[in-house]
Amino acid sequence: MIASQEWCSSPSRSGGEVARAKPETERGASDLPSRRSPDRIARARQLRHGDNMAEAILWTELKASKLGGHKFVRQMPIGPYFADLACRSAKLIIELDGSQHADSEYDRRRDEFMQAQGYSILRFWSHDALKRLPSVCETILAALEGRLVEDTVSADLRFVIAKGGASS
Repeated sequence: MIASQEWCSSPSRSGGEVARAKPETERGASDLPSRRSPDRIARARQLRHGDNMAEAILWTELKASKLGGHKFVRQMPIGPYFADLACRSAKLIIELDGSQHADSEYDRRRDEFMQAQGYSILRFWSHDALKRLPSVCETILAALEGRLVEDTVSADLRFVIAKGGASS
């Protein structure tokens, strides 16, 4: 019988431990330059650890591909902006807004930029994520599945489709 050491490249572990990749700082820097600057990475990290309760609650429902098997990320940089939540494969951005975002010219410019990059944007009020989470999740799933097919603007929702087609 051959020892388990000979079957795999990793040393044997006790207690069911799983070998994890070392962080880049331990394994050495890659020869390829990073797509993101250290400043942008630090800013995204700072935003993820902020105190936005609505975003944290919605993230709990979206992380680990819980919503229809779609993978989401938080605070994804897109050009000079950061998307609150994004599904890269569906090119869908989820934004949660407080009252300071009502009729915001900045948000309109931001949406136009992200649309030009091929992303559809779905905006909710933060209090809806806190009080109506199942409805918010169902609306996100509808956008991911292509059931939202045109721009929509209402009192509690704004959905803009990426320039050049639907989000799916």
